[in-house]
Amino acid sequence: MSHPDPAELRRLLSEDGGRPHDLADKLGIAEGALVAATVGHGTVAIDAVLGRLFPAIGALGEVMALTRNRSCVIEKVGTYNDFHDGDHAAMVLDADIDMRMFPKYWRHAFAVEKQTADGPRRSIQVFDATGTATHKVHLRPGSDLDAWQALIRDLALPEQVDRIAFEPRAPVEGAILAPARADTLREEWAKMTDTHQFNTLVRRLKMNRLGAYRVAGAPNARPLAVEAVPQLFEQVLAQGAQVMVFVGNQGCIEIHSGPIHSLKPMGPWLNVLDPGFNLHLRADHVAEVWAVDKPTKRGPAISVEAFDAEGALIFQCFGQRPEKGGDAAAWAALVEGLPVAAEALA
Repeated sequence: MSHPDPAELRRLLSEDGGRPHDLADKLGIAEGALVAATVGHGTVAIDAVLGRLFPAIGALGEVMALTRNRSCVIEKVGTYNDFHDGDHAAMVLDADIDMRMFPKYWRHAFAVEKQTADGPRRSIQVFDATGTATHKVHLRPGSDLDAWQALIRDLALPEQVDRIAFEPRAPVEGAILAPARADTLREEWAKMTDTHQFNTLVRRLKMNRLGAYRVAGAPNARPLAVEAVPQLFEQVLAQGAQVMVFVGNQGCIEIHSGPIHSLKPMGPWLNVLDPGFNLHLRADHVAEVWAVDKPTKRGPAISVEAFDAEGALIFQCFGQRPEKGGDAAAWAALVEGLPVAAEALA
């Protein structure tokens, strides 16, 4: 469909008052088109190259980092310290803001200043080629406004345009299975020494993550009931378990490490509202859940992973490593106690 013109989008934005993400869905357009429409009206198009962008974000001091997919949003407060650049993958390794970034999905970036009843709200918003949000940085009361001005001055693009031709969004890649390679998958799985070897293994066998879980079966991957997701968070809260929660999209993965202190369901949403860490999960989007056990040099890496009905990964939750305060035996027992899927019982 053709996009409404930028002036019309700005009018709709000013009248809507809700989240641009929701308005974009309602209009059937890319969220990036809404943000681009405000260029020259409080928004500046900036360089999305990570090697330039991240040092400038680090200079802002305390901010809130937000990464989302269609079913889950993670928000962490902290500073973008310890940035490691890379052509294919980059990292921020701060205790609070811990992220993995894939630069080819960081295509369009904007510094956004929006006037509200509570004063100006400032953010950096990055989108992929389809106009889908890759990552957002929200300034906080303590953020450095001189660094914000410097970021805009140094990173502003020479051409400031309010209309971008975004590419159509590709459909979600559902589960890709190769049942004929099941024995090879299980043999190679048993030889893994690091969780990062998993992606290489499944690609080589012409599968993907969800397909490999379905093919490998127990004890490597056990199907859990969808009710396992709220129970997982309830147990993590009740036991004070130290976990690592990974939430992301194809361009960015954001990680929370530590316990959770609150759990507040609201309608279909399951919310963690902790100081410095918020998680908003559409529990009704969860269609498939797996308990996964991968061998590593440090012992088994056990995770609970949720997927939507189309096969998109929603989140992964691992036990924190013992050297970081985790309890491997307690985590294994917690996962073992989660309800299994009906077809696994049959």
